[in-house]
Amino acid sequence: MFLPLFTNMRDAKLPVSLREYLDFLAVVKTGMVLYDIEGFYYLARTALVKDERNLDKFDRIFAATFKGMENLSVQDVINAVDIPEEWLRKMAEKQLSPAEMSEIEALGGFDKLMETLKERLKEQEGRHQGGSKWIGTAGTSPFGAHGYNPEGVRIGQDQSRHQRAVKVWDKREFRNLDDSVELGTRNIKVALKRLRRWARDGADEELDLNGTIRATAEHGYLDIKTRPERRNAVKVLLFLDVGGSMDPYIRLVEELFSAAKTEFKHLEYFYFHNCLYEGVWKDNRRRWQEQTPTHDILNKYGPDYKCIFVGDASMSPYEIAYPGGANEHWNPEAGSVWLGRTMESWKHNIWINPLPEKHWQYTHSIQMIRELFGERMYPMTLKGIEAGMKELVR
Repeated sequence: MFLPLFTNMRDAKLPVSLREYLDFLAVVKTGMVLYDIEGFYYLARTALVKDERNLDKFDRIFAATFKGMENLSVQDVINAVDIPEEWLRKMAEKQLSPAEMSEIEALGGFDKLMETLKERLKEQEGRHQGGSKWIGTAGTSPFGAHGYNPEGVRIGQDQSRHQRAVKVWDKREFRNLDDSVELGTRNIKVALKRLRRWARDGADEELDLNGTIRATAEHGYLDIKTRPERRNAVKVLLFLDVGGSMDPYIRLVEELFSAAKTEFKHLEYFYFHNCLYEGVWKDNRRRWQEQTPTHDILNKYGPDYKCIFVGDASMSPYEIAYPGGANEHWNPEAGSVWLGRTMESWKHNIWINPLPEKHWQYTHSIQMIRELFGERMYPMTLKGIEAGMKELVR
């Protein structure tokens, strides 16, 4: 099925040998890339393109060769490939039409939902699947995993699917953001440069070239002068959301995180899940064992710090407005209370949202966060970051 790609490259006078094509087929046969269009593209490009000057031409040939594959029906795909075991395990999940989804009604509020869950836990005796009442998998019950309900409690599911749960009772494992990412960080660094206040302090570690020339000319011998390194004196507190709904934006946030660590010498960062509560952490692998009380952070860092929250602000409104609404634990105080305390401690504060701005109006929790921050929410674009930095230096 990959022969057209090879012949199209030859027709376009792109230098590719039969040996390279056979090596490409051999790698594909090993299963190095499965069900991953982007991975397959990079594999083909690595195996078949020798000169980076031909990359643009290869991109055009690749797009033309596989044009229309996105229009294949589900049945065509099923007939062509082996269905992974993970997919087979979810075959029992009930498939609902949009009309059926619209007919499912919410139970009626957070308190009522938690009360009903408590009653079901007392009544249920074993595992259940596919129903509308008991705690189990698939179906339309408000409780369980791999089902659909517009306002339910998700229990024991590996990842978010509809992003409609009121509360999530899962033990999530998140990885730390990579601060060494370079791709795309150059433009972000340029945007962050608006938040600068130069100062020279500390030890004399930098060569003062002008001073050395001047002193040498005056004394008649080499007189080396040093000075403190010029640093960006702005102090920044960065709070990063690692909730499940942030998964599509990890790469983008890593670019921002990497650029911020390079640009700001006085940077402190902490992770949180969806909304700020009584504890934050610096290592996602040990976020339950090594949490830092938010009160300690409020007392430790002075009002000269600039506070930046990064997250999609997409969550259940209960997580912001109600005690006990948090994912994974029971929070004694609402998230809005803690956000209010941060804004009292650090007057210069903004929220950067990686979700495209055109979608903000459709999520109630985003509107709540924007209201709490006095409309100081900015999209994670170059213009948005620049506007946010301008706000912080006012």
